[in-house]
Amino acid sequence: MGTLQQPFDARLMNATASVLFAACGVLLLAALGWWAVRHQLFAIGGITVTGDTAHNSVAMLRANVAPRLAGNFFTVDLQRTRAVFESVPWVRQAVVRRQFPNRLRVQLQEHVAVAFWGAEGESRLVNSFGEVFEANVGDVEHDDLPRLAGPDGQSAQVLAMYRALEPLFEPLDLSVEQLVVSGRGSWTLTLDTGAVIELGRGTTEEVHARSQRFVQTLTQVTSKYGRRPEALVSADLRHAGGYAVKLRGVSTTSAGK
Repeated sequence: MGTLQQPFDARLMNATASVLFAACGVLLLAALGWWAVRHQLFAIGGITVTGDTAHNSVAMLRANVAPRLAGNFFTVDLQRTRAVFESVPWVRQAVVRRQFPNRLRVQLQEHVAVAFWGAEGESRLVNSFGEVFEANVGDVEHDDLPRLAGPDGQSAQVLAMYRALEPLFEPLDLSVEQLVVSGRGSWTLTLDTGAVIELGRGTTEEVHARSQRFVQTLTQVTSKYGRRPEALVSADLRHAGGYAVKLRGVSTTSAGK
């Protein structure tokens, strides 16, 4: 027995009804969306801040950021909100999420200053990731941070070199006060005593090896002249097979490996 087909008029009416139902559904959703966008229930009613807030109080963050936000729970631009938070001094990274029905939750990570960056007198800082940032130097907890300097974009490399060299001088009760790399890749180190050491060029491993040989023999060299390592005025490690040093009250001499 064959299948009975609906008359054309009936099929047309069913199709028309389906289209009308779909259109009504779309209009209803649009109306609900418009209501949600306009209703005060979904206006941003608060911002919850968690994470690092050592340099920026939660109240100050809210006061500075809230006036710069636009939209409600559904329409607020999270990327722009993140950028607004990250424009606040000391804020390195912000993660912004919506919290239904009308709040934002923000988790902050602040910069941890480990060094100054640039020439003497500049106020830029280097964080623990080797990134340069700007902030109020008066907010730095430690005023004995070293100063690093070099071409733009090389702050992470300079920080890595500093971290490799600083421990070498600790047994001598000396510390690295400044480390600079020139545009040609030559390294210069200044100790807390004011002594300037020319380290020369090379990879971190090569410069570290030269510096280690220097540190291991410096006490022996200075003791020959009745001096201690802190009597060092300058040193040049760029000599093949040795180095040249200048001590307070003693003329320059050379030491082999």
